[in-house]
Amino acid sequence: MRLFAEVNVEALVMAAVILSITLGITYWASKRASSAVGFYAAGRQITGRQNGLAISGDYLSAASFLGIAGLIFLYGFDGFLYSIGFLVAFLTVMFLLAERMRNAGKYTIADVLSFRLNETPARAAAALGTFAVVTFYLIAQMVGAGVLIEKLVGIDFSLAVIVTGVFMLCYVIFGGMVATTWVQIVKAVLLMAGILTMSIFVLGKVGFNPIELFNRANENKGPESTFSLAPGTYLPKPLDTVSLGLALVLGTAGLPHILMRFFTVPNAQAARSSVVWAMFIIGFFYLLTTFIGFGARAFLGEGGVEAAGTGGNLAAPNLAAFLGGGEGTFGGDLFLAAIAGVAFATILAVVAGLVLSASAAFSHDIWSSIVRKGQDSEHEEVLVARVAAFGIGVIAIVIAVIGGSGLNVSFMVGLAFAVAASANFPALVLALTWRRFNTTGAIAGVVTGVVSAIFLVIVSPKVWPGADTVTGSPIGWTLNNPGIISIPLGFLGCFLGTILSKERVEERSFDELFVRSETGLGAERALEKVGA
Repeated sequence: MRLFAEVNVEALVMAAVILSITLGITYWASKRASSAVGFYAAGRQITGRQNGLAISGDYLSAASFLGIAGLIFLYGFDGFLYSIGFLVAFLTVMFLLAERMRNAGKYTIADVLSFRLNETPARAAAALGTFAVVTFYLIAQMVGAGVLIEKLVGIDFSLAVIVTGVFMLCYVIFGGMVATTWVQIVKAVLLMAGILTMSIFVLGKVGFNPIELFNRANENKGPESTFSLAPGTYLPKPLDTVSLGLALVLGTAGLPHILMRFFTVPNAQAARSSVVWAMFIIGFFYLLTTFIGFGARAFLGEGGVEAAGTGGNLAAPNLAAFLGGGEGTFGGDLFLAAIAGVAFATILAVVAGLVLSASAAFSHDIWSSIVRKGQDSEHEEVLVARVAAFGIGVIAIVIAVIGGSGLNVSFMVGLAFAVAASANFPALVLALTWRRFNTTGAIAGVVTGVVSAIFLVIVSPKVWPGADTVTGSPIGWTLNNPGIISIPLGFLGCFLGTILSKERVEERSFDELFVRSETGLGAERALEKVGA
């Protein structure tokens, strides 16, 4: 095994510069992350604009930056549908959860559920949903990190995964939410600067005429190409499109590392403001990925498909080298190094947010609330959170290295969104809006959502071992995304669990939660008790 093979020195230097900046941030943040509110919620001192940038940094993963551009490069219009789905998703977050989460919770999703439900089983159910989403999402990001860094920088896959994991653990363990937030802000700024620069270069080559860009892209497809300006190449069935859209739109509103960000702002107004900022930044980003994807097709053509790799993930870096003057030229290598550095920062920011949300679920929801029943000290809770972060990070690194670059990353990411939409989202929405909703309903909904989403993805045509055009799914399941079935099943589990159980619900607790979530009355006083 070669640890270093044809190392891209420029990309390595760019990554070293980014690491130096982020480690400096971590050292500064370490002094502000000693308390629970500092470690979990950055002292609730993040402004709406800063949190909007951080949410963008947390949400725009390597799959967004390289994956969407690659899908557009390979499939055209259907790849563009992915970007629209990711953008529209934040409307759900803004209108249904952002302000309510800030008013009703402290640090985690479980705080909202346990407010009016039986605390121990409610927190256990919420932790199950969080761990399921984070596990699939984190492993996918770690594997993606290894593949991309290996291709862009020239470092062996296993070493790339380990390096990513080590620095990610430094941010979380020593800097907590403060360091994670500012790493995400730096990443968002770098990402927007990089994609904006590339877009200007692309449009400059076609006289800043997007129609000309689309025409050139359409002309540069082969006779057997999957690229098309019409729908139906990547998502051949309308039901697939609907199912994917549901998973993206509702899944975003159930991602624990995104929802956790609303506890970092000082008030509900800042929570709303942060979502608006995030929507504008993310919307602009996905508009620009359209130019990158179609630009790669227009200038690299069908001949660039093989070089773009599986899923087209290297289409954007290859386009960067082309725009800089071609591979081997100073400009081309420099532009490629810059994009590689941005991709590295992108991965670090996302995995840090994921590990932090998982460690918070373990320390705050499992250890402090269930095991210690609130009798532990704040110092002990933060210490457990740091130990949990280390354990979670090490496990993710080991699984990613053992699974290798052949692990199905698309499957893992799709599963994370499907689980979030099918388990976390129904329980959260019903806890905030349905008076009769009870603990049994929450547990039944989360378990049903998690199990149905995992099962339907495993037996889907593109995942089932040995599946091909003849055998397909063992149960005749033809869709690639389970959302259209697993999300209704999650809601049904919540409904039936509530209706069929004999559990009595205190209506007063619902009224208090409803008033607090809608108005913020009582929220500030409750937060003062935990050191906000």
